[in-house]
Amino acid sequence: MSWTRGLLAALVVGLPLLLGPAGCATGEAHGRKDGESPSPVGRLLDETDREGRHYREVGKDRAPDVDVEVTPDAGGSWDVRLTVHNFRFSAPGAQREAVAGRGLACLFVDGGQVTRLRAPEYRLAARLVPHGTHHVTARLYADDGTVWAVHGKPVESTADITASGAETAPAPTPAASPGDVTSTTPTVG
Repeated sequence: MSWTRGLLAALVVGLPLLLGPAGCATGEAHGRKDGESPSPVGRLLDETDREGRHYREVGKDRAPDVDVEVTPDAGGSWDVRLTVHNFRFSAPGAQREAVAGRGLACLFVDGGQVTRLRAPEYRLAARLVPHGTHHVTARLYADDGTVWAVHGKPVESTADITASGAETAPAPTPAASPGDVTSTTPTVG
């Protein structure tokens, strides 16, 4: 009986040694000086957007893409429609990590952030687009708050629109980072 107890003890001690390396994803973090594991997608750049969010560089062949189309509606508001390629909108509450081709879009009017989108459509209130010509930009972000980028430039699209007869309102102000979203459902202005 003592030999079975000795064999059992050897298995209990030896098994974790055999399985230990299987628990590590890649082992790449061990070679880095900062101790952080490498990014799962792309490469973080030192460059940031106006809000201080780092760009996440990905190759052009795998990069997400966005086009924005803005059309007036009968009530004076503007219908915004995004067409995305190599990209899926993440559900509310998604983990704050970069996943290839996933995330959310931020909508800007004349450089000021208006909203975060987790769907391709949004109604932009007339009060956010006073009389004159404006730039409506949609920019794609990963769920960790980084900006998707190709060749050091953010993945975004801008549409120029001209509002006539809209009431004058102050320009929109920048909002919090994408990670601070509490409500991600597009709302009517």
